Amino acid sequence: MKLPTPPGPFQPGFWDSPLRGPWMTSILGLLLLLLMGITSATGLLSHAAYNPSLGMNAVVPENADLPLTFNWPTSPAWLYLVNQGLHVTTGFAVIPILFAKLWSVMPRLFQFPPVRTPAEGIERASIGLFVASSVFLLATGICNVFYYYPFDFNFVVAHYYGAVIFIASMLVHLVIKLPTVFRAMREHGLRPLGESLAETRSEPLDHAGLVARTPLDPTMSRRGLLAFAGGGSVLLTVGIAGQTVGGFTRPLAFLAPRSQDLGSGPNAFQVNKTFKASGIEINAVRSEYRLDLKLGDRVVESFSRAELLAMPQHTERLPIACVEGWSSTQDWTGVRLADLARLAGAENMDEVFVESLQPRGVLREATLSQKQFLAKRSLLALKVNGADLSLDHGFPARVIVPALPGVHNTKWVSIMTFRGSTA
Repeated sequence: MKLPTPPGPFQPGFWDSPLRGPWMTSILGLLLLLLMGITSATGLLSHAAYNPSLGMNAVVPENADLPLTFNWPTSPAWLYLVNQGLHVTTGFAVIPILFAKLWSVMPRLFQFPPVRTPAEGIERASIGLFVASSVFLLATGICNVFYYYPFDFNFVVAHYYGAVIFIASMLVHLVIKLPTVFRAMREHGLRPLGESLAETRSEPLDHAGLVARTPLDPTMSRRGLLAFAGGGSVLLTVGIAGQTVGGFTRPLAFLAPRSQDLGSGPNAFQVNKTFKASGIEINAVRSEYRLDLKLGDRVVESFSRAELLAMPQHTERLPIACVEGWSSTQDWTGVRLADLARLAGAENMDEVFVESLQPRGVLREATLSQKQFLAKRSLLALKVNGADLSLDHGFPARVIVPALPGVHNTKWVSIMTFRGSTA
């Protein structure tokens, strides 16, 4: 027995916009594919930048990770800055396009019955996963950018697994829908973009049910709709990109929590975690401070801050780039990590495990590869812009390595343990 079609949006005549159709959905889908392709690629690269195969750097269990990691390079120094800036900026830019795409396929979302054939069942399952994972990634990503966590789960882990589901469902959806896109582009090309409001007509009825059966007169042309969605993307891009680009664009980033002016002075730039929030006792960074260099479990060298300052000092202009998309480039002065490795007799070690005085938290430790700690520009920074580091910026000493995520530029460094000889 055939079930009666429910009322309201399930009725074929409910959707009456003359702009909906395979061409509009295809154009929006191509724009979405471009932006989400960039967001996906940079997201996977950001995951690789954590070097999850090293020490304590793993975001997810190694046996549950994708085999896409590699030894993240230290050159060019702006590599992670550009990667993460693109990731966050395109994540914001995609929001209006995603909503426009969802609007264009709304009749399909209310199709009744929901599934008519097995092939259609696979298609709708991929759409469901695609839409759900898209909304989840955008919502949690925005929360992370604004340091707002109304959920109990680990953001990084959930965001990563959500991305895996999103990429898989996007690929399935792409394979299913490519013939429709090719057909729409072959039949219409870009011609609808040149149509004025008076020339705008509904597309011929399609088997998918996107085209309205009884369309109303248009109140907007198709190029007007694309301009409206594109304008929203541009506005969101301007509102967030300045936190990555910096300079004169930073005040324009009205959406960025790290866009504000912090005044003047050598230490007047952004921080994620303050000294007060770290839980470190003040004496630990003042009179009692020592940097211990270890080989395995054995301390082979120990230095006060004064002894570190007496060593050859080097200055490098390097950025800190954080996962939230903000960055800040400063002049850092300190001892090369390669020199400390040589003093410890650890030039041939595979990695160095860096520990902070911070008693707990994800920012208290990081593992650097041999390539990273031997890089010429990698420093244990003691000063910034010619002045001592402030407590908030990691006094008495912090790691600064080119092209590394900000979370791995450990502050308040107390122990460096070299491990895994390659000799």
